[in-house]
Amino acid sequence: MLKISNLLKTSLATLLLSGGLVQAKELRLSHQWSTKDVRHQVAQIVADEVAAAGVDLEVKIFPSKSLLKPREQYKPLSRGLLDMTVFPLSYAGGQRPAYNLTLMPGLVKNHDHAVRLSQSPFMEELQRQMAEDDVMVLVHGYLAGGFVGKDRCITKPEDLSDLQTRAAGKSFEQMLVGAGASIASMASSEIYSAMQTGILDAANTSSASFVSYRIFEQVKCYTPASDVALWFLYQPLLMNKSTFEGLNAAQQAALLDAAAKAESFYLEEAKKQDANSVEVFREAGVEIAEMTQEDFEAWRSLARETSYKQFVSEVEGGQDLLDLALSVK
Repeated sequence: MLKISNLLKTSLATLLLSGGLVQAKELRLSHQWSTKDVRHQVAQIVADEVAAAGVDLEVKIFPSKSLLKPREQYKPLSRGLLDMTVFPLSYAGGQRPAYNLTLMPGLVKNHDHAVRLSQSPFMEELQRQMAEDDVMVLVHGYLAGGFVGKDRCITKPEDLSDLQTRAAGKSFEQMLVGAGASIASMASSEIYSAMQTGILDAANTSSASFVSYRIFEQVKCYTPASDVALWFLYQPLLMNKSTFEGLNAAQQAALLDAAAKAESFYLEEAKKQDANSVEVFREAGVEIAEMTQEDFEAWRSLARETSYKQFVSEVEGGQDLLDLALSVK
């Protein structure tokens, strides 16, 4: 009996050391942002809550594009090579053109409207397409943005006439060209130097990027996201669907509970980032302009004739999907 007991102990130790079935399951979560970014904080809430649940499940986060390049995460996720990611869904628009609607001007008016959109038949259709790729949404989340002008305020389409502008995404570029602007494509990290050297007259990006890249040092006027905004980007926390379904019931419940807490945090923090950006720009002496509902409708009318029309012409079933999105009030 003593020999059998020692053999069992030896086998158990071997299993523990070799990462056998008795060890907690580890999920790998990748994203492109720093550990100070709200999107990392969303991931960290999920990891911390799951760890606290004590269900033999660990979420290991790889921030700052340390595991995969920013735009190269969807395919590994869909193939089960990656378990989770916080990811701007429009990055995968090449694989699924419908995803381009998640960075479309005027589709989302404000953060509360974004919540309604995430709970709508429009999002159900996007999730159905994700499921075909073995992908599911754990945490919904949108971040907003606005405009800056080097010498003038940008609130309505005619304000961009004859200006050299940077836009966030192809659909925005199409709309701004329709407003009479010339486009200079570049990463948001390059806006500062382009403003400084006179390459750019105006720019469009997220509230967080405007602050983190200190764009307030180079502009006269800032039009932030407030009651209405043009720029909203859907950036959910996604998970491989088969991986989730392979977890036991307690682990799945822990993930879903953690996701609910993270989603509430994401919404409130997104609103805070917009408000914080206004204070930062105001303190720097930059004029703050407000976009009115009338301005918003003017932009949306322009979008219908430019970026919306282009999307519908290029995407099978695009009109039905666009109508679903626009039907959310």
